[in-house]
Amino acid sequence: MPLWHEKAEAWHEILPGVQRRILAHGPSAMLVLYRIAPGSVFPKHTHPHAQYGTVLDGGGLFTVGDASWKMIRGDAYYVPPGVPHELHADPDHATVVLDVFAPERQEFRGEALPPDA
Repeated sequence: MPLWHEKAEAWHEILPGVQRRILAHGPSAMLVLYRIAPGSVFPKHTHPHAQYGTVLDGGGLFTVGDASWKMIRGDAYYVPPGVPHELHADPDHATVVLDVFAPERQEFRGEALPPDA
């Protein structure tokens, strides 16, 4: 059973103001933690993976397809495969989001550190 410990080198800045850490992964899913600076934008994009997530801190305006809503701490969401989505983070507070992608995102594997145990 793989286990990954928290360490500074696990974090990668993927966009200005957006850091990502691959927490755990296997063929069926990938668990990813994001730290997003106040006012940062995670621009509109799509991917062929289902995406499930929750806001651990902060929030912002989240757009999925043609619908937009303000997310706050404790909110959860599902983004179907192939649907465009974007996040405009809260301008006053840092945002932390936990996402699960199914199946795992092969293009993120290069950022994942080997298991610690």
